[in-house]
Amino acid sequence: MSALFDFPVQPGSTPTPTPTATPTAAPASPARHRGGHPSPRTVAAPRSAAALLREARAGIVEAQHETDPAQRYATAYLAALRAAAALLALRGRPHRGRARPASAWVLLADLAPEMGEWADFFAAGSARRAAILAGSTRGVTQRGADDLVRSAAIFTDLVGDEVAGRGTHRPTPPGQARTPVIT
Repeated sequence: MSALFDFPVQPGSTPTPTPTATPTAAPASPARHRGGHPSPRTVAAPRSAAALLREARAGIVEAQHETDPAQRYATAYLAALRAAAALLALRGRPHRGRARPASAWVLLADLAPEMGEWADFFAAGSARRAAILAGSTRGVTQRGADDLVRSAAIFTDLVGDEVAGRGTHRPTPPGQARTPVIT
């Protein structure tokens, strides 16, 4: 049996844990798909995935209203990162043993191979975002920021479809042409 604790804090007082009841029954085992990860179509989205998706969507709106191209770029990138985190929360984290920590984009490509091109696209922009956060705005144009906002919005919508369990169509990121399959 486990218990969660609330820590009500009042000004001038010491926090005291207050136990709250939790259900003791184990949840049903989720259905699994090829990769051994829970199938997003048969398992309700975890609250964390839904919350991260809401944050990603709010970030897109914020980026759309931002006037400074560098801030617009960084905000859109962060929104895409939160969307990726939502999908990772939905799919779970792969066992990596003692491997070094990996970026969200590497983990996304591992757990959601169908999003691999998106992961590559956003991973390519991570150095620019880091430079922006460090104060360098060189190379960030209004057009580049607008393009990233659009791409992040599309990606966030695709992740939203996955979280809702209806992901089927995956447009490719800009500049990533698919090779036609000849049968």
